[in-house]
Amino acid sequence: MSEGTILKEDVKNELKKPRMYKVILLNDDYTTMDFVVEVLVGIFHKAADEATRIMLDVHEKGKGIVGVYTYDIASTKILQVEGLARQREFPLKAVMEEE
Repeated sequence: MSEGTILKEDVKNELKKPRMYKVILLNDDYTTMDFVVEVLVGIFHKAADEATRIMLDVHEKGKGIVGVYTYDIASTKILQVEGLARQREFPLKAVMEEE
């Protein structure tokens, strides 16, 4: 065997879990509570009671955690939220934080 040969046993196939990101909705003074619930149900597939609880967190605490996703999914969800908000002329914003 030559020096450059790599044995199959020497190669480790370690898969790392992807980094996860929390998607957070931010409160503002103009977006209606009904619209926030609509976003949570439509984009994040939350049940109505869970969507209402998250919406109340956003309203009362200034922000609410919607879910935890991989980077690509989190950034896509944020784009969907802000796109729909823009269509409806609401200033609703979403951000992500690494978990």
